[in-house]
Amino acid sequence: MAILRTKDLCKSFTTGEGTIDVLRDLDFEVAAGERVAILGQSGVGKSTLLHILGTLEHPTSGTVEIEGNDVFQKDPHDLARFRNESLGFVFQAHHLLPEFTAIENVMMPGLLRGLAPAEMRERADGILREVELDDRLDHPVGKLSGGERQRVAVARALVLDPALVLADEPTGNLDPQTGRRVGDLLLELNERRGTSLVVVTHNAELAERLGRAVTLTPSGLLEGYAPASPA
Repeated sequence: MAILRTKDLCKSFTTGEGTIDVLRDLDFEVAAGERVAILGQSGVGKSTLLHILGTLEHPTSGTVEIEGNDVFQKDPHDLARFRNESLGFVFQAHHLLPEFTAIENVMMPGLLRGLAPAEMRERADGILREVELDDRLDHPVGKLSGGERQRVAVARALVLDPALVLADEPTGNLDPQTGRRVGDLLLELNERRGTSLVVVTHNAELAERLGRAVTLTPSGLLEGYAPASPA
């Protein structure tokens, strides 16, 4: 069963010099529980694709279906609710709130949904223990290491048990050892929770460990690993 499906997906940008076609007629599927790496040269549109899959940006044309929902047919309010309920995000820069503690950051998606603070604290406590941050629950995230902050970001992405997690260079700002631990964590949580993963990465080792790779090129998506290109 496909958790994610795109059909004829296109994205163009208009500049003073004309129209730039970034994505062209992309057909892409991800099965429930599957792990997929998206590879490709810098500037080819990987992050744009991920933002569209995450409903953070609209395509120029084509469709995106998640859990059978044609997501861009929803009105803005329903789309925001769907995003909160069904999707999790892990960004390279993590986008945590530095003045809040680790557990407060992880509670935030559920509080925005309107869930009770006591329930969300219990959920956040549990997922932070899963990512081995039980001794950092009440630390402001601004005082955590880079690897710890990224683990908080992973916990936040998974706290509401989304069907699909989208990660944009989740190990890009980390040293190799810490990056490997974050990769371990994503794989472990995928296996335990059955969450589908789509990961944009330049990290060839992480891509290989995810199992399936697609390479985004100027002409479209190629299944499998393309020849190495400069980052």
